[in-house]
Amino acid sequence: MIVIKTKRDIEMMRQAGIIVADTLDKLRDLVKPGVTTQALDRFAENYITDQGARPAFKGYNGFPASVCASINEEVVHGIPGQRRLKEGDIIGLDLGAILNGWVGDSAITVPIGEIDPELKRLLEVTEESLYRGIAEARVGARLGNISHAIQSYVEAAGFSVVRQYVGHGIGRNMHEDPPVPNYGRSDHGPILAEGMTLAIEPMVNAGGYEVLVKPDNWTVVTKDGSYSAHFEHTVAITSTEPVILTRK
Repeated sequence: MIVIKTKRDIEMMRQAGIIVADTLDKLRDLVKPGVTTQALDRFAENYITDQGARPAFKGYNGFPASVCASINEEVVHGIPGQRRLKEGDIIGLDLGAILNGWVGDSAITVPIGEIDPELKRLLEVTEESLYRGIAEARVGARLGNISHAIQSYVEAAGFSVVRQYVGHGIGRNMHEDPPVPNYGRSDHGPILAEGMTLAIEPMVNAGGYEVLVKPDNWTVVTKDGSYSAHFEHTVAITSTEPVILTRK
């Protein structure tokens, strides 16, 4: 069931979203060669709790950390640990915060120092595909318009969109209806209505779209070993423009 939010609900979600945005901004500044993903996770957890919120991911379905830290061929759900970042890596940082019972969820992919030009293009295309999807989040449109905008842009650039993992509705729960695929046909799917809130999150691979789950039962990697990028925002559908709730 799709839950429609009031304007007050959406404002509460925005407050959670701002904490997420602030945390990601600070993590972006901390990402450097030699830093461990565990250090990033500890910083994020401390910062979120200092704002009076709590990490949305820690303990969710048993996930052991506050940040999903996914490096290079890792698509999503990477578990932070003692691995140190090195020059030329990319890292996807996905996190959520719960404030007063409302959830914000966002993700960025960050280069570590200088990266290969084709990797830089992967990041640029993935982020742009997110904003192209968001632009379609309008009252009266079909959900498939978001999916199609993302897929068509990504594939025209020569990359592929992951199919096994998708975006989602969001609100008092991190995952609500409807699912928001990053692939599909325009003018298909549920009609978008004012008050719907969606986590739109393209996951884009440099190679094929197939993925595998590592033996830790969390970390998703590309099947062919190609690198992957991930960007996400929590978005509210309003009577006018889509509003990004996880941006300051």
